[in-house]
Amino acid sequence: MGLIERIFSLLFGSGRNVVRETAEVFRENAEGAGQRAAERRSEAMAQFGDEFVAPRRGWFDRLMDAVNRVPRPAMALGTLGLFIAAMTDPVWFAARMQGIALVPEPLWWLLTVIVGFYFGARHQVKGQEFQRAIMQSMARVPRVLDNLDQLRAITAGTPGAADTRPDAPLTQNAIRPGANPALEDWRRSAR
Repeated sequence: MGLIERIFSLLFGSGRNVVRETAEVFRENAEGAGQRAAERRSEAMAQFGDEFVAPRRGWFDRLMDAVNRVPRPAMALGTLGLFIAAMTDPVWFAARMQGIALVPEPLWWLLTVIVGFYFGARHQVKGQEFQRAIMQSMARVPRVLDNLDQLRAITAGTPGAADTRPDAPLTQNAIRPGANPALEDWRRSAR
């Protein structure tokens, strides 16, 4: 018993496990690897989360964000308001339009530049997306024309129009008699 106890205390004594420590030189400890992987995932998720947290912003930054969101809706609603004003009070509307007629031409140029820059980038992106969609549609035109030609060629009088070819389930469905409500009504009325 003393010899076995000495061997075990040599291998596992003083809180150490020589067998485990030796094995870990050649093979990674699975529990430790799992713990390190969980910590790494947790740290990565925390880093990803930090990217989406908006920094604390002052009242001026929030005010400027709000102001930047105003022009498009204001222009759209203002235009609708002009149409409503023209219909409800034409004299008031005509007086306002006379005021607009007095705006000098360089001021119109400046307004055009401002609105052009403001909406220009968005218009360019949308225009490119539209052109891409047109090109994709144009690439499908030959296929659509072939399909239309095939459809026009198929009529009830065309020999083989209802041919199921090698499709066995379709052939079985085609020759299996089905319910005919009109025929059943006729039979009932003939009795």
